[in-house]
Amino acid sequence: TEAGRSGSCLPRQVDHLRVHFPVARFIMEAGVKLGMRSIPIATACTIYPKFFCETIVDAFDPYLIAMSSIYLAGKVEEQHLWAHDIINVSDRYFNPSSEPLELDSRLWELRDSIVQCELLMLRVLRFQISFQHPHKYLLHYLVSLKNWLNCHSWQRTPVAVTAWALLRDSYHGGLCLRFQAQHIAVVVLYLALQVYGVEVPAEVEAEKLWWQAFSDDLTKPIIDNIVSDLIQIYTIDTEIP
Repeated sequence: TEAGRSGSCLPRQVDHLRVHFPVARFIMEAGVKLGMRSIPIATACTIYPKFFCETIVDAFDPYLIAMSSIYLAGKVEEQHLWAHDIINVSDRYFNPSSEPLELDSRLWELRDSIVQCELLMLRVLRFQISFQHPHKYLLHYLVSLKNWLNCHSWQRTPVAVTAWALLRDSYHGGLCLRFQAQHIAVVVLYLALQVYGVEVPAEVEAEKLWWQAFSDDLTKPIIDNIVSDLIQIYTIDTEIP
């Protein structure tokens, strides 16, 4: 396997990204409108591609899988959502000028579809729907790095904001299915520092590079792979309206 990648599912191909990128964007935007916290949204964005690692894309409606991923992620991360709220937010996403759906047979059919799809997804994923996300690691690394850098360097560059944005965007491409959470956290911070040309003090004299101090098993090839995948996500973003 390529450096740093874990598991048999490597949904990295450009075709895969083109199909699933807009759906990941939908999950994120719907999640925000539903008031979901960042971790439940991240879980939904991970359940969705993991399901398609186990199935054929053409066999299922990606947006129904996405809605069910949101519903399931709310349960996994203990932020329960009503199915009809997910349906209404989704309907408004695709039909911005529409009124809220009536409590009629169509809404109940959609609700039943989400619930049945949730059960199918649980079976397909063998109930393995709990994930380790990079968020807690990134928070820890940012606190440590802030203490290493001088106040002027930290305050004049939005390193933290950029690192969090990179982490959020990584969920458009299912990086959490391919790389360790700690590695992703370090690399988004690495890339944010690179973007603003911020150097970590005493790095030349140190026995280890700063990112090796955060993660002993992280290597330059793994960093390059994660950066490459992030660049691919932004490339696809420019191609999709």
